[in-house]
Order: sequence, then C-alpha cells, then structure tokens
Amino acid sequence: MGTLYVVATPIGNLQDFSQRAIETLRSVDLIAAEDTRHSGGLLKVHGIETPMLSYHHHNRREREHRLLQELDRGDVALISDAGTPGIADPGRELVEAARRAGHRIVPIPGASSPVAAVSASGLVEGPFVFLGFLTRKGEDRRSELVRAAATGWPLVIFESPNRLAATLVDLHDAVGDREAMVARELTKLHEELVSGPLSTLAERYRDETVRGEIVIVVGTAMEATESVDVEGLIQRLLADGVKPSKAAREVAVIAGIPGDEAYALVRAVSRRE
Repeated sequence: MGTLYVVATPIGNLQDFSQRAIETLRSVDLIAAEDTRHSGGLLKVHGIETPMLSYHHHNRREREHRLLQELDRGDVALISDAGTPGIADPGRELVEAARRAGHRIVPIPGASSPVAAVSASGLVEGPFVFLGFLTRKGEDRRSELVRAAATGWPLVIFESPNRLAATLVDLHDAVGDREAMVARELTKLHEELVSGPLSTLAERYRDETVRGEIVIVVGTAMEATESVDVEGLIQRLLADGVKPSKAAREVAVIAGIPGDEAYALVRAVSRRE
C-alpha cells in the first residue's frame, strides 16, 4: 500500500522549501494539488516533473475515491497553494480517508503563516487558539469569538484585506483592548508587521486600503485591573439583532461578570437606545 505525504509548500518566499519536500515531490507517483496551475510554477522552479491532479474544496469528494485508488498503487503527495494542507486549506478529509483505508501518513513540515506570525509577535509563550478564517457574520461569528474569548488564551486568526478593519472592531468588542499584531504578506516582498492595542489597530486600518494575506495575533487576556468596554459590546450585540437574554449571556462570558448583572446592563442599554 502507498504512503500519503502531506507536504508544506512556501507561503511566499520560494527559498522556504525544504530539500526533503522537494525530493518527496520528485519521488512520489502523483501530486494532489489545490491548484495545478499555481503549483505548476513552483514545481518547474525546482525541476519536479511528477504528474499532478487537482484536489480542492469544490471537488474533494469526487477526487477522494480516485486518490485512494492511486494510493493502492503507489505513493501520493498532497500540497496546497501555500503552507500546510489541512490548515485552513483542503486536505483533512483525504488524510482521514487514507488513514481509515490503512495507508501510512507522513507529514513533511515547512512554512506556516500562523506559526511565523506567532513567533514574530512576542505575544505568545504557551497555548493559543487558532481560529483560521472566522465565519463572516451573524450569530455563528459572535459565538466563535465568545468561546475564544472565554479561554483567555492568545488568538490567531486568518483574515482577508477587505474584512480586516471590521474584524479588528469585532475582536475589540469580544476580548477587550488586548495587545495584538497584524502580520501581512509574510515572507513576501511587502511583508508588514504592525503591533499595538486592538483599538489602535482598528483605528489605523479603518480607512486604510490593504492588500495581501493577513494573520492577526491577539495576546492573552487583560489583567483584572483592566476592563472590557461592556456598554459598547452590548450596543453592538443589540444592533446586530441579538435578543437581550442571549446578549446578556455573551456579555457575562466575555466580561467575566455575573449573569444577573449582565442582564441588568443589557436592559439599561436597551431602554436608553
């Protein structure tokens, strides 16, 4: 039975590609690539002539059977457009299916934007919560942030340029004015790391047009002497159509206050609004 190699590729700088990854891609019988056109350029630079088959979010179910058949005959490598497959990229389902079918799984580590951002932030020294891309809006998004805020741990988030400003505001509402960093275009020509309180970052990017791929790192929970902008959080929740009872529960978790106190604050803001 064949082996499935999960191979990390560069997130920008083509020199961030290990010799082991290159040799693996040369030696396997087939490469499952998120975008064969995108990966074709990378393979050409390194003289890799292994055949490719597309494997992405929209065709992963139909491709799974084919790739399992290929694994019965030989070795397959899985790559995404950048970084490590299965980390906010296609790959988890194929790895799970291959493992269930009895195939050996071998990770070939390499560049990772979440790890690179964390290492350069100075905000994380222990556990952190990686959220990937947040749900774009609505109750599911709020629920994600509430659960993440309740841990008190640092947060690591992927975001697109057009939603960066709104997400910084949402994070400020959910976790308070924690220290954070916006990492943009990591390892690329226009790499930018900007640090500061969430309120400052939200103000900076409110009217600024940004481009490229973004990772946000949010530091640990604030000291007890600091406080969350509870009233601002309540106003935002009510404006989003959240019922007062649910808003009170979310405020209680985020601000660390008793439920009855949170409900009283929600009622007071609701009457005033």
